[in-house]
Amino acid sequence: MSFIDNVNVTLKDDLALELQKGSMLSIVAADFSMYAFEALRKELSEIEELRFIFTDPTFIQKENSKKEKREFYIPKINRERRIYGTEFEVKLRNELNQKAIAKECAEWIKKKVTFKSNVGNKEITNRFIVLDDIAYYTVNSFTTVDLGCERGNTMSTGIFKMKSPESQALIEQFAKLWQNEEELKDVTNNVISSISSAYNENAPEFIYFVTLYNIFHEFLTDISEDELPNERTGFKNSKIWNMLFNFQRDAVLGIINKLEKYNGCILADSVGLGKTFTALAVIKYYEGRNKNVLVLCPKKLADNWNTYRANYKNNPIASDRLRY
Repeated sequence: MSFIDNVNVTLKDDLALELQKGSMLSIVAADFSMYAFEALRKELSEIEELRFIFTDPTFIQKENSKKEKREFYIPKINRERRIYGTEFEVKLRNELNQKAIAKECAEWIKKKVTFKSNVGNKEITNRFIVLDDIAYYTVNSFTTVDLGCERGNTMSTGIFKMKSPESQALIEQFAKLWQNEEELKDVTNNVISSISSAYNENAPEFIYFVTLYNIFHEFLTDISEDELPNERTGFKNSKIWNMLFNFQRDAVLGIINKLEKYNGCILADSVGLGKTFTALAVIKYYEGRNKNVLVLCPKKLADNWNTYRANYKNNPIASDRLRY
């Protein structure tokens, strides 16, 4: 048994020496990065086959209840995105050769690789690499960080390299996992489809939606049912709500969400876009929940705000009977 510290001796260099033409490579790990393929492209192109097991549900669909589906979906998406490079491979992504690497990696996968994913019923705790009669333990992910090419966020890493007979237990463990059709699902085509999207020409609409996802996905994960407006108050049946434009309604829902989560919110919009009416709809929501609302405004706007809470003929929302 020998020790690889990924500083003086890296896993990449050791694998480059051990990988031979016709080798059988087997990996149990959390992530697969195409930049790890690029780091060992010459050696991996000559192996007989790679069998890869994702230790967590990845590239699979899972039917579940609404809440469970959201909790499952976001981490799964994050794992799948790492195939294009992890957060520690930013420098490699900035080299702008992602398309070429993705295309070559996809072609290699079609010829040499079979991916299987844990469906999530049971946990896979051991993560390792088996190369013919050699085993490397523990290798958390197949990325450039775990290969020792890039620095990660751990203070120290260590990988034990074992040869037969010490490696036999891990070789047998992989064989047993690989044959478990109940707990593992073949996801090779899904991986190929995903990685192909990195070099395919995409429609402008697709780029737009991907951009929106990257901007708002963290916000979406933070949404809780306890912080969403309660429609049972009937505020959507109010006069003020039905006078709003769609962008104002979106603002109302966003304000309520932030008030519930952060106990405060600033509505900063351009002149003439109806900040007052948006605020009145928020007030109507909270009054529908029997909350007391205090409006503080400049003195010169007092008559304006008094109009909307009085039973005047010039009050367009008099039927809402606001009482702030």
